[in-house]
Amino acid sequence: METKGEKQSSSERVYKVALVSSSEKFNGAMLPLLPKNRFSPISVYRDAKSARRVISKEKPDIVIINTPLPDDFGTNLALDVSETDGVCVLLFTRAENFSELSSVLAPHGVLTLPKPTSPELTEEVVELMCATRERLRRIEIKKSFAEGRMEDIRVVNKAKWFLIEQLKMTEQEAHRYIEKQAMDRCVTKRVIAENILSTYK
Repeated sequence: METKGEKQSSSERVYKVALVSSSEKFNGAMLPLLPKNRFSPISVYRDAKSARRVISKEKPDIVIINTPLPDDFGTNLALDVSETDGVCVLLFTRAENFSELSSVLAPHGVLTLPKPTSPELTEEVVELMCATRERLRRIEIKKSFAEGRMEDIRVVNKAKWFLIEQLKMTEQEAHRYIEKQAMDRCVTKRVIAENILSTYK
């Protein structure tokens, strides 16, 4: 079943953006394409070092890199950031570098655009990044749910084997005991399992 958050469309969600660029001209052209009602906060970093330090902690949804940067052309930063779960990366580069960089970065999920490029194309790519971020968000939710389910099973099994070893129940009796306690008390089997483990610890 989808939650309200899962149903929220990409057009309604607000995205956190990191813009890494030392060019005032580029920033002046880029920022109007990121309306605050959809992209907020927008943090601007002028070099790779400061961007890398903050991005690893704050995990923005979208990172836009304008090459070259003063301390790193920008490709290393793009590759590093692309390893962060759930972050979409867009790199701008001069037209003469576009083909080479695109072939290097594309396998890592980094989008590349040549400079100059039209505002319309930039907006289309940003929309694509928003859609991609939503897809990644759904994957994260499913992954988190699956991990939670696996942990539930692990805790219940641990409690079940405790009942078998300490109270000499059969596996079927232990299973029924946990299940019945959960039904009678209107809680999950994991809650009962945790109570068993804490009571007889």
